[in-house]
Amino acid sequence: NARFALHAQDIPASLELLTALSAVVVILCMPLRNPDNLSKDQISPPFGHPTSQLRSPEDDLTLWQFMTVSWMTPLISLGSARQLNDEDVWTLAFEFQHSILHDSFRELKGSVSSVFNLWFSRRCYERSRGEMITMLYEKTLSRKVIGNSTQPQEVVNPGGIYRGGPPIEAKRPRFQIEFLWESLFGTTKRLFSTTNENQSTKPASRGKILNMMRHASLAFFLFVLQLTLRQFWEFQSLITKPLGLVLSVVLIWRLIGWPCLFGVLTVVLAQGINLLITRILLQRERIRRTATDNKLQKVTEYVSAIRHLRYYGWEDFWQDQIMQARQHELNLRINTSLWGILISFTNNLASGTFPVAAFYAYTILAGQPLRVDIAFPALQLFNMLESSLRDIPGLITVLLNARIAVGRIEDFMEEPNKDPVPQTSEQDAKQELKLESASFAWPGTGRPVLQDITIEFPVGLTVIFGKVGAGKTALLQALMGELDSLAGSFIQPNEMIGYCGQTPWLQSMSIRENILFHSPHEDVRYKQILEACALTPDLASLKDGDRSNIGENGIGLSGGQKARVSLARAVYSRAKLLFLDDPFSALDYQTAETIVQKCFRGPLLEGRKVILVTHRTELCRGIARQLVEISEGRARVLNRIEWEDSSTLSRIESFNSANSGNGKDDEAQEVGMVRDKFIEEEHRALGGVKAAVYWEYVKAGKIKWWAVLISILALYRLATVGETWFLKTWGEAFERSESESRVRSDPFNPLPSPETNSFMLVIIYSAGRQMFRDIMQRISQSTFRFYDVTPVGRLMNRLTSDIGIVDGNISQQFQDVAFLSITCLSSIIIIAGVTPVFLAFSLLLSLAFVLVFLRFLPTSQSLRRLEMVSLSPLMSNFGALLDGLTTVRAFGAQSVFQDRVIVVTDTFQKMDHFYWSLQAWLMYRFDALSACGTLLLTLLAIYTGVSAGLTAFVLIAASQFVTSTHALCRQYGQLQMDFVSVERVVELLHLEQEPAGTVDPPAWWPSYVGDIVFEDVTIRYAPHLDPTLSSMSFCIPGGSSTALLGRTGSGKSTLSLALLATILPESGRILIDGIDISKVDKQVLRSRVTFLAQDPVLFPGSLRHNLDPLNDYSNDACEAVLDRICGTHQWRLDTKIEPGGQNLSQGQRQLVVLARAVLRRSSIVIFDEATASIDAETAIHIHQVLREELRESTVITIAHRLEAVKEADHYVMLKNGRVVAQGPTTAEMMETGSVDLAERES
Repeated sequence: NARFALHAQDIPASLELLTALSAVVVILCMPLRNPDNLSKDQISPPFGHPTSQLRSPEDDLTLWQFMTVSWMTPLISLGSARQLNDEDVWTLAFEFQHSILHDSFRELKGSVSSVFNLWFSRRCYERSRGEMITMLYEKTLSRKVIGNSTQPQEVVNPGGIYRGGPPIEAKRPRFQIEFLWESLFGTTKRLFSTTNENQSTKPASRGKILNMMRHASLAFFLFVLQLTLRQFWEFQSLITKPLGLVLSVVLIWRLIGWPCLFGVLTVVLAQGINLLITRILLQRERIRRTATDNKLQKVTEYVSAIRHLRYYGWEDFWQDQIMQARQHELNLRINTSLWGILISFTNNLASGTFPVAAFYAYTILAGQPLRVDIAFPALQLFNMLESSLRDIPGLITVLLNARIAVGRIEDFMEEPNKDPVPQTSEQDAKQELKLESASFAWPGTGRPVLQDITIEFPVGLTVIFGKVGAGKTALLQALMGELDSLAGSFIQPNEMIGYCGQTPWLQSMSIRENILFHSPHEDVRYKQILEACALTPDLASLKDGDRSNIGENGIGLSGGQKARVSLARAVYSRAKLLFLDDPFSALDYQTAETIVQKCFRGPLLEGRKVILVTHRTELCRGIARQLVEISEGRARVLNRIEWEDSSTLSRIESFNSANSGNGKDDEAQEVGMVRDKFIEEEHRALGGVKAAVYWEYVKAGKIKWWAVLISILALYRLATVGETWFLKTWGEAFERSESESRVRSDPFNPLPSPETNSFMLVIIYSAGRQMFRDIMQRISQSTFRFYDVTPVGRLMNRLTSDIGIVDGNISQQFQDVAFLSITCLSSIIIIAGVTPVFLAFSLLLSLAFVLVFLRFLPTSQSLRRLEMVSLSPLMSNFGALLDGLTTVRAFGAQSVFQDRVIVVTDTFQKMDHFYWSLQAWLMYRFDALSACGTLLLTLLAIYTGVSAGLTAFVLIAASQFVTSTHALCRQYGQLQMDFVSVERVVELLHLEQEPAGTVDPPAWWPSYVGDIVFEDVTIRYAPHLDPTLSSMSFCIPGGSSTALLGRTGSGKSTLSLALLATILPESGRILIDGIDISKVDKQVLRSRVTFLAQDPVLFPGSLRHNLDPLNDYSNDACEAVLDRICGTHQWRLDTKIEPGGQNLSQGQRQLVVLARAVLRRSSIVIFDEATASIDAETAIHIHQVLREELRESTVITIAHRLEAVKEADHYVMLKNGRVVAQGPTTAEMMETGSVDLAERES
């Protein structure tokens, strides 16, 4: 055919075209990475089966695969078939792995170019967030723990630097975040600065650190996130929006000339007003962040101590405090949002006034006619200006929030680090450990806690003793470098220390992993350690032996078992220095004696320097090389004559144990409480977010406000359609209908900002307040089993990150979906009213959008849920580190824990990484569909035959339909992702609750003479577990003093908890004064029974607050009790107590809790090893006070030392969860303290 014949002159052009196309294909098929630079062994092929054993295919992609994100197809296919698990998701690509990023980040010197080289890319947010997490963790590992004294403190100087001895520089890598901020936003920082340079800075609390990890690491690149859509790759908005504002003004000038200056003047005035408003907003935002820290601190303390709070029946009071802090936070959040609304209102007013002022000057002052060819282009430019002005307030707010977050991180990073231990090579060779005229203070206090200490520690055992609060633990802390050195010299070899803390710190791992503590497993030595620490019988009776998981902080072990595991960890280490802080306090005499004989006298401690703090010096006096007495912060080494002096011995030796025996075999050691599976895996819902979850959120936000919001959005959409119809009519009237197609450069009218809608704030406020109150109520009333199987970090993740989503822009997502739905529906009505051709094509296009979206949704939901679940271990790691920081640093395990958090961060970040990669996959396909749809709709409009004005009107409606359908799918997907957090919050609303009591006992119940009766009681912690107490029957006479005897793990603590109804009997019943406690209101029961647990828990605040948080007693009564129990410590009611009582020794904490019990004077008081960490002399005094103050009460005492129970009227002997003996005590029994005698007399 001649029409299609190829002429000779066309051949070169055709070849050029083919060559160009071939070149494009070749380029698209070229690899993005040099294959010689990275081995492909561990890289998944682009379309291979996804597995966590291989790295992401991103390390070996072609340009086409990268552009289309087609390498995600295998993961999408697998996610569509079933729910994804961690092992189904690739590991991060090489350049995203945090071990590499962290090393690179630490080497940076602070220049802007080097920082940008590391993090500026499409994934800059990801890299910097992960690096921020690892950086905060590294700082926490080296940070000095500030403030640890009960005396009045002067913590900071006017410059805000902590003073605890000589000045200390914060030792950290010099990547200095402020270099970036000073270079990029220095002017903004100075302009909006509201802080006093001389303002002192308080050390970061636990809540603040967790808040920084959650917020600040995100906020570092918050301006990239663009909170509304979290498109972290849109860094260009920081440039394009201000540039668009400038360009629109320039183009308007070129179009209408000088009259546009009148409009520009309105914008300048508006931005001047916004400058003042923004300064106020920044101040309010700082206050709000502080309020959030305070709330998180209270929530952290509450969750950590919730068992003990419920033991006392104080949960309602504490919950009220949390809700007050939450209310204050919400009020400030609303306050800052209102200031943000004012900024948006000012900009909207300026954008609306601009065209009015410009057109007024153009027509009235300049006398020019406003023709359509001027009006329509001007309106387009005004729309561009309006869009820029609308986005700039959000950018300003985001930048300010980011600046505040980075400032908070800088404050934390500037806190001083722990002093390095001074040493020389000669001292290392001699392995010396000595103090010469040394004085020490708790960090940041400057007040000496140890003075003029001169001791040299020889190889062998050094025993340190002294009264409660004398400074024994402080001496160990000083030797580990945790205290500030004020004077004298301190020589210590530079090596790790085997440390056993007074309060055992254990990880949520198996017993073996806790003992090994990252050391290599040596089977023979390991078994020797188990035998020496009397753990072999315990492990033999466990189903999984030493591989049994012990739960968070050893919750699955008894107090004695935790102490022995902690001791075994110290002894197993290869450390030449062992610091053992009172490991015998929770052990019965026989167990402690066994450990002394097999461990301290055995070969395991030969050639090692062992420093043992104990009150039970009679156990090891015979093998000690040195005895050191600590008194009022001063140390004195006893000579041999003093060792044998009877008066000295009577002062330093504890009495024999109430549970001492005369030679039972090791099989007498009883099994503890370890259950088969202690920590349950975190629940993940299947499939899409259920409608019930959405309904819960809608109800929390109040249905009436949602109805008002939907009505406003519908009216807004109606006004938009009316505006388009008016422009169409005006254009046809001027016979310039061809201009209508250019009415808007963007055919989709932008969504109304939620911040300009006061109803949106009302919904956010109502939903946030209601849901938080409800979940706190459910957590407070859940079964105690929930606390056993749920790590604190997991619960904190839901109460911080997930609640943060609820407080954030999730209501905006709801609004956007509602408005887009209204837009789609109205566009369909408009299109159907004009031509059905448009309607048919639009519906087909919508079907294509929906099919792509349905393929995307299942995988995105799985990845989002995995991301939220993987965040819990990260939170737990931070919490565990804060609790065990001293132990970690003593063992020199900082690098191990840093590597661990890098692995956990990799796991968390990979879920986030592939989630956003999936979003890119969706965007690419949606954008392609939108482009094709817009092209075909335009072609249809040209050939339909309707009038030009009507064609433009329908084309705008059809384009809005396409774009809104695109946006609706994306917004609904984002809503589904955000509602994963709501789903996790709603799960807490369905926690199993503790049975409500049906009996409201009289006010006098229980009476002082009421008996406690166990009738064939069997108790187990869960239906699938073996009974902890079996067929137990006995009676405790009212008003008596009863000794509850039994070796470690025999069930004594479980029996005590049963009296508080924290564990209800499977069979049988427990009667107190004739009433079955399973039917009594639990809070009433616990408020009238006082239980003192093995591990005392104190709360931040004053000593008065710790004694009587409900203010039920007068100051005089509190002072009287304080004087009787703690008179030697010179405490006042306003003495400051740190969170967890960290500024007190274990013995001092026990004294405070004992004072609390005496103040309450309940008719039933239960002491569970309440004096285990108190020296013998003080314990004798305390027990005398207790006998006098509680002489009318029914007192139940669990103790291993005889002085705690020698005045008991009655005893109950337990073994393997059964009662083996009971009855009145005898003089012979109390004198010998023999378990065997008690059993024989039974």
